[in-house]
Amino acid sequence: MGQTLSEPVVEKTSENGEDSRLIYGVSAMQGWRISMEDAHTTVLDLLASNTEAAKSHPQKLSFFGVFDGHGGDKVALFTGENIHNIIAKQDTFKAGNYEQALKDGFLATDRAILNDPKYEEEVSGCTACVGLLTDDKIYIANAGDSRSVLGVKGRAKPLSFDHKPQNEGEKARITAAGGFVDFGRVNGNLALSRAIGDFEFKKSAELAPEQQIVTAYPDVVVHELADDDEFLVIACDGIWDCQSSQAVVEFVRRGIAAKQDLEKICENMMDNCLASNSETGGVGCDNMTMVIIGFLRGRTKAEWYEEIARRVANGDGPCAPPEYEMFDNTEEDKDVANQVSKGGSSGASKDDNEVIGSPVTPEKLDRNMELGAKASGGSKADEKKQA
Repeated sequence: MGQTLSEPVVEKTSENGEDSRLIYGVSAMQGWRISMEDAHTTVLDLLASNTEAAKSHPQKLSFFGVFDGHGGDKVALFTGENIHNIIAKQDTFKAGNYEQALKDGFLATDRAILNDPKYEEEVSGCTACVGLLTDDKIYIANAGDSRSVLGVKGRAKPLSFDHKPQNEGEKARITAAGGFVDFGRVNGNLALSRAIGDFEFKKSAELAPEQQIVTAYPDVVVHELADDDEFLVIACDGIWDCQSSQAVVEFVRRGIAAKQDLEKICENMMDNCLASNSETGGVGCDNMTMVIIGFLRGRTKAEWYEEIARRVANGDGPCAPPEYEMFDNTEEDKDVANQVSKGGSSGASKDDNEVIGSPVTPEKLDRNMELGAKASGGSKADEKKQA
């Protein structure tokens, strides 16, 4: 897990934004970790500063991403600041092939860091889970164990696959490249099998980038937006290690029904995930970043809130009760994105959803509200996190 502070840093960096198509809120919190290694990107109009490029793209494009760093924050910060622009410069992007552009852009971001003398001795890496949104489609690209989940009338639909070394497809690539998996870690070290950076695992000159022990090559899922699609959540494993995909979707939905701002819902979720002490074995002690994107689809912000509130009031789709009772663990509701054992293809994901998670109890909520009131600071010393 790595070193922790004596008290968590619970101050949050939050923001929100909206246009005629989307509304979003994001928040990030350092928590118990001795430094903040997450980064995120929120861009409502990807081509706003490039009017020439915008002419060749008939629809407005938005971009959101979460980047969970390990071993330091440099790769995560570079990725968060640059990956969307790098993707937009790809020939495949200019041709309107967004799926391939995301794949090309991930690898190009990796190369940009590798070839920059400033990062010559850099040992850190980061996950990357991003969403490129058009008027009618979502393109999700993922490398690592951050996750993207779609809220479909209260049900969680996974749009990404967690890349873990023990997954069959991931393990096959690792071993074929000369690596091994020990105790669920790549070469006994890294707890995820795809990442930007981590160049110590990408040294084979004979292998293509996507064949290396650890690769930045993402899985890409394309989803056509429908009327039942309410919102998208992208978050790092600091959230998903504490709550299931279904639990998060229901929590967000209830917050929307209560007319809470999206960034406030993110803040509340992080407070709920925060461990009451640092002796939990890592769960609830990680950095946390969470983005919620709502699909207005011709409605105003107020109308979007009202529509979801009406659905919740009418019992139209599942929603967590106010007291946050334990969610049912039914065979029907397994989260394929977290349970599937074969890696290498997000296309294998189904619409089944996990409901196993750490429930939020009133006692835990009270404890975390106490911690939030302290707003304590903490050391910014670097550490080597093993993902």
